[in-house]
Amino acid sequence: MKIAVIPARGGSKRIPRKNIRNFAGRPIISYSIQAALQCELFDHVIVSTDDEEIAQAARSCGASVPFMRPARLADDFTGTGEVTNHAVQWLEATGCDIEHVCCIYPTAPFITANDLVDGWEALSSSDCDYVFSVTQFSYPVQRALRMNDGGLMEIVSEHDFQKRSQDLEPYYHDAGMLYWSNRDALGKRGFSGNMRPLILPSWRVHDIDTEEDWRRAELVHLAMQLKTI
Repeated sequence: MKIAVIPARGGSKRIPRKNIRNFAGRPIISYSIQAALQCELFDHVIVSTDDEEIAQAARSCGASVPFMRPARLADDFTGTGEVTNHAVQWLEATGCDIEHVCCIYPTAPFITANDLVDGWEALSSSDCDYVFSVTQFSYPVQRALRMNDGGLMEIVSEHDFQKRSQDLEPYYHDAGMLYWSNRDALGKRGFSGNMRPLILPSWRVHDIDTEEDWRRAELVHLAMQLKTI
C-alpha cells in the first residue's frame, strides 16, 4: 500500500492560517491534495492536522482526515518526519499494510501529479531509501560573501571566487515539496546517505514564509496561467 501524508497544523505564525489561505483563488492546501489524487498512485491521501477548519477544508478537497493530530505533535518544533511516522503508525494500527509513503507539503502550489509520479519511479526503480525534491541554487554558492565583525564584506573562498562560473560544481537545496520513502526507512531521513534527488526547475520552487513570498509566488502562478490561455 502507498499513502500520501500532508502535514498541515493550524498554528502557523508568520502567515496566519497559511495552510488554508486562498492562493490564486483556492485554499493553498488544495494544490497538494489535487496533485496527490490526480497521480492515482495512493491508496490513501491523508491530511494530518490538529485544526478542525483545516480538516474540513481538506475533506472538501477530497482528502481523508481519519484522526486529529495530538497537540504534542503540533508545536513549532515538531518535524514532518515525526508527523509522517505518527500517521503511518495510526494507519497500521487499523490494519493497513504500508510499504511506501510520500510526505507532501501543504504549501506547494506548483506541485504536479507528474512530480509525484517521477518521484515514485525514481524510488521504485532503484535501491535508495528516499527521493526528495531539490532545485539548483540560482547563484554559485562558492562565490558567497560574508560580513566580518567590522561590518565589511569578505570573500568566503578566494580560490573558488576566481574560477569561471561554468567551472564551479552546481549545488542544490531542498525544494520543500515532496519526500518519497520506503516504509522501513522512515525515521532515518537526513540530508546524507541513500537518497536520490528529484530535480525541479527553480521557477517552480517557492519557500512561502512571508507576505512578500506569497505575493511573488502568486504572480508566478498567474503568469503560468496566462501562458496557457
